[in-house]
Amino acid sequence: MAAGADARQVSLLPPDVAETLHLVRENLRLLAGLTPHYEVARLTSDAGRLSVRRPDDLAAYLGPEMADLDQEQLRVVLLDTRNAVLGIHLVFQGGLNATVIRLADCFREAVRANAAAILLVHNHPSGNPAPSPADVELTRCAAQAGELLGIELLDHVVIGRGRHASLRQLGLYTPPGRAPVPAPGEPDDELAGAHAPRDTE
Repeated sequence: MAAGADARQVSLLPPDVAETLHLVRENLRLLAGLTPHYEVARLTSDAGRLSVRRPDDLAAYLGPEMADLDQEQLRVVLLDTRNAVLGIHLVFQGGLNATVIRLADCFREAVRANAAAILLVHNHPSGNPAPSPADVELTRCAAQAGELLGIELLDHVVIGRGRHASLRQLGLYTPPGRAPVPAPGEPDDELAGAHAPRDTE
């Protein structure tokens, strides 16, 4: 609709309705300007991208959102060659105890985005981030699939309430072709500490 026609339409409305309509349109215009700046640019601008160097970085970013979920979610974090985040995608949302993951879903968006590497992150609704045997097996299978696709799986981070676990740090996963990460001591119940994935360049 042309601006002139819009103005004529507004002039036919009662003054309070016209004022409300004007405010709604102005708010929509402002939101349209803010959304790309705060949501899209943060992930697409080289200068503003979140960079993941340690599992702590990922836990700090996604933990507040995922720690208290009632259902288990698996998300895939897409990384470029410098470990800058290209995108974060929800792959699965399940029940309290069981998840059925298709490996193709873990890599679909990574292939589209030409990602160099991915991180898996999921939550345990129980609040205990200790990796289960199923978590370890999923990580192993995803790493094999990634190796075939040329997309490295750097780590799998489990989010609990107020704490997290890195399978790589715990010695439960080593990316293919890399030396195991030395743990800073025996892991305890707090599962504290983390190690940086190396650049893939």
